[in-house]
Amino acid sequence: MLRDAGPLTRQQLQALLGLSRATLVERLDTLTRLRMVRTAGHDASSGGRRAALLEADRTSRVAVVAWLGASHVSVGVADLAGTVLVDHTERLPLGHTPGDVVPWLVDIARAQLTETGRGGDLAAVGLAVPGQIDQVTGVSIMPPTMTAWRDVPLRDGLADGLGVEVLLENDANALAYGEYLAAGHRQSTVLGVAVGTGIGAGVVIGGRPHRGATGCAGEIGHIRIEDRDERCTCGRHGCVAALASGKAMIRQLRGEGVRALPDVIRRVESGDPHAVALATDAGRLVGTVLATVVTILNPHVVRVGGEIGGLAPFRDGLAETLTQHAHEVAATGLDVGPAVLGEQAPLVGMAGLAAEAVFAPEAIDRLAARS
Repeated sequence: MLRDAGPLTRQQLQALLGLSRATLVERLDTLTRLRMVRTAGHDASSGGRRAALLEADRTSRVAVVAWLGASHVSVGVADLAGTVLVDHTERLPLGHTPGDVVPWLVDIARAQLTETGRGGDLAAVGLAVPGQIDQVTGVSIMPPTMTAWRDVPLRDGLADGLGVEVLLENDANALAYGEYLAAGHRQSTVLGVAVGTGIGAGVVIGGRPHRGATGCAGEIGHIRIEDRDERCTCGRHGCVAALASGKAMIRQLRGEGVRALPDVIRRVESGDPHAVALATDAGRLVGTVLATVVTILNPHVVRVGGEIGGLAPFRDGLAETLTQHAHEVAATGLDVGPAVLGEQAPLVGMAGLAAEAVFAPEAIDRLAARS
């Protein structure tokens, strides 16, 4: 209640929740002791003693947040309001393994907690990864660009190393949730598109990531394009990712000396005509696919991120075909643009999802029982 409607006085809370005074006082004492609630000033006086205003305390606790991709990893510390206090990004070799990356993540996170002086405030870890996640077992079922991570329990090493609950989310969902928080409108439906080595989309509806029945909602990179035969990392042919992802652009530019994603980005940003044309065409293809998604979901906002998605020619091509091919009513007033949070969008998204988990009533009950 305080997160959604605060700050409120105790009297206002009692009226809204219908609790007895004794129950409310007991609950607020527990929440204050756990640093979940704090005083945020006082109500305007009506002649008597001014009543204290209470609000959810989003800054006393922090989360370690990380975003893992096929060619990079970002890790940081954020408070539960979504403010990233410190972060670090490292490029990774293709084919990296959990045995190499997870211990490094734990070491960097511990160093960041020490640097920020927030080691005693850690409440959760949030990790965003590509592909479909089994939320029950905590494994990534189908990360086609990261085969060494398939069917690996992702929570275990982080939980053992940092000693708190570990949340997992698809990276495009994390991006979309970060952009949902940045939009500041609780009822917004947000479509987030992440284009880097691979391609994925995430959807936030009603304030929650929409994962679908089997966790693969938004896997637009593996929609097949008719009459195309390029082999995809998933093993099929003609997928959008095989034609328009960063990996596809590396292949298309290999004859010109391109070997890695940073080479593609440098060529596009320097205005190389061939690279710019490829980025624009890739954006147009993704935009054509998204036009169907937009027509079905009718979102308020589309945000495009990732290393390739952040390139202006790609975004321009995407916006062009999306607005041309989506249903006219769905496209009317649609806000299409770059991720306003930039490369921090997935980290902010994971901080927001960590806050949802930490402030959940059952999580508070568990914490209170241990305290």
